[in-house]
Amino acid sequence: PDVTVVDIRGNVDTRLRRVTAAGDDRLDAVVLAYAGLVRLGRGGEVTEVLPPELMLPAPGQGALAVECRAEDERTAALLAASDDGPTRASVLAERALLATLEAGCAAPVGALAEAAAHNVDLRAVVFAPDGTASVRRTATGPLDEPERLGRELAAELLAGGAAALMGEQET
Repeated sequence: PDVTVVDIRGNVDTRLRRVTAAGDDRLDAVVLAYAGLVRLGRGGEVTEVLPPELMLPAPGQGALAVECRAEDERTAALLAASDDGPTRASVLAERALLATLEAGCAAPVGALAEAAAHNVDLRAVVFAPDGTASVRRTATGPLDEPERLGRELAAELLAGGAAALMGEQET
């Protein structure tokens, strides 16, 4: 309740300068993707990494996809060696949740799926754009049915009022 969230635009340098700026442009903190900062060689500038218990990432964050021509069997076989089943299941669950919510990339939705031995645990949250209200749910499902898990958890979020919260978004 003591945090005021403001929308900011710009590249990493522009956003980080807002923390050291003078006057009305100054912010106390800026939340950026840690993986992105590390990839840019700027991980040392991070002062705190927010755990998923505090803030869930956007669905599908950190997932990579590689495509090749369907008829290129040799390349497909080489790429298959890099596919990780539990990671794939986690991403499929998160993407199914997002698709069922019919939420876009700017929607205030967080989700994190984590695959274990035979199950996928999925946590998700939908916020009002101003952060004053939210709907949170968690679910566990079989590793071989991640999309069903995502759809079912999205249905629970919608039943709990997520559609109304997302409907408050400015267009």
